[in-house]
Amino acid sequence: MELSEAIDKRKSIRKYQNKKINKNIIESLIDSARLAPSAKNRQPWSFVVVQDIIKNKIADTMIKKENELLQTTDRKGSSVINTAKIIKEAPILIIVLKEYDENWIISDCLSIGAAIEHICLKATDLGLGSLWIADTVYVQKDIAKLVEHENMQVISAISIGYSDQEPNRRPRKKLEDILEWYN
Repeated sequence: MELSEAIDKRKSIRKYQNKKINKNIIESLIDSARLAPSAKNRQPWSFVVVQDIIKNKIADTMIKKENELLQTTDRKGSSVINTAKIIKEAPILIIVLKEYDENWIISDCLSIGAAIEHICLKATDLGLGSLWIADTVYVQKDIAKLVEHENMQVISAISIGYSDQEPNRRPRKKLEDILEWYN
């Protein structure tokens, strides 16, 4: 698949087939992330692939935390519980971590974003679906403990699997609404 086609076809997938993914395929996703650009070539990312028991514990932790917040705050609801259900359904969850370093927060997070996008595009290229997950932020310390990386910060997660849906493209801003030219 050409890059422009992968960019056009990439969508956030929230329903997955109950189908295992070969370890070599997952390693090729991480290898594509490894090649992403990073500020000062710091390559601040680390990836942990979780399945089955640990993946479901992460989802259960998210649900528990969200239910606690809903009972003790004025929140009317959020996407966290739905995201946890997606995590349970996906065969693979990739946890994205970085070292704690106050001096590099912005550049490291931008670099990690590029690595995550490489994973999502490579997944599309390989016929897989992916979902870039931010809702892990609410339980990042719990997740770090579950994957035995308490010394690291969980930045995000990515669910991976064979898509069981063909969602419509979500609306995007028009080019003229986001682009300015100056001479």
